[in-house]
Amino acid sequence: MWIVRKLPMLAAMIVVCVGLAFLTNRPPKDFGLETAMGAEDSVTIQGTGATFPAPLYQKWFTEFNKEHPNVQINYQALGSGAGIKQFQQHLVDFGASDAAMTDAEIAPVKAGVVLLPMTAGALVLAYNLAGITDLKLSRQAYAGIFLGKITNWNDPAIAKTNPGITLPDTKITVVSRSDGSGTTFVFTSHLSSISDEWKNGPGSGKSVNFPVGVAGKGNPGVSALIKETPGAIGYVEFGYAMQAQMPMASLENKSGKFVKADLTTGKDALASVELPENLRAFVTDPSGPESYPVVTYTWLLVYKKYENPKTWDALKSVIKYGLTTGQSFSADLGYIPLPGNVVDADMKALDQIS
Repeated sequence: MWIVRKLPMLAAMIVVCVGLAFLTNRPPKDFGLETAMGAEDSVTIQGTGATFPAPLYQKWFTEFNKEHPNVQINYQALGSGAGIKQFQQHLVDFGASDAAMTDAEIAPVKAGVVLLPMTAGALVLAYNLAGITDLKLSRQAYAGIFLGKITNWNDPAIAKTNPGITLPDTKITVVSRSDGSGTTFVFTSHLSSISDEWKNGPGSGKSVNFPVGVAGKGNPGVSALIKETPGAIGYVEFGYAMQAQMPMASLENKSGKFVKADLTTGKDALASVELPENLRAFVTDPSGPESYPVVTYTWLLVYKKYENPKTWDALKSVIKYGLTTGQSFSADLGYIPLPGNVVDADMKALDQIS
């Protein structure tokens, strides 16, 4: 049964409202700034979307703002589903999603769509078990937990891979997302790739009916529920779990090795991925022996045509900042810096936009 619990407003939503702007004494080459802008040329840019990259985007916007005080960007991290929907309805200047838009989702957007992978990261299974900080979960175990087949922490499927650890006879509480979520899409796509029962049951998507558990809004909401619920386990972006100092399970990868989420195992998972021309690539179950099994790119959604050139000039400068200097903040916040070939592909894609 699906149960949605009421969450504190702080945990339910991240709203990032950061003023950004261009300094008039910077040369035009500064992150692609096309023209110098004065105080009378203030621009406000609206964006909505994924909570997964929100901490990194907040960092980019804050640092960019220190040098560019006249362009304001209001970014509401309401989830990938909301980001795509508001982008389709032209209610925002850009969207953000951990699930790249499909052809069917792109079709109604008359201004055209360009998808830009801006960063990458891992999804982890964070949990709340007192005194246990080094938990290993096999593919059978974590698929069984989310299917509702494994209901207690001392189940043999979990105990088998954790010798020497006394697991409590505590009920498992699964925590998932209540909102339309690219994070849910990534995790359920992975579950579908490793479990036929999941694939033929709940399946994959931004909104999925989980067989068991409770639900929270956004990565912050799921993290808060896990922390306050003994015996809980849920899927969250690595950076959120890292910043909150939450225990994270080592997961069995396709090669049968138990690996922790970190910069090295995340990079390994992305190493074999070749982005197609449309820049949509999904890594549902990487095969490298050192690869962490659940990783994803996350995309900005931008239009091919902007009616106001000042809006695009400002947004383009912020995007170029994120693809260059902004990547240096990734590792400290738990994200995987983009490989050089992906940055080059994004820069090339920007030329399609006017």
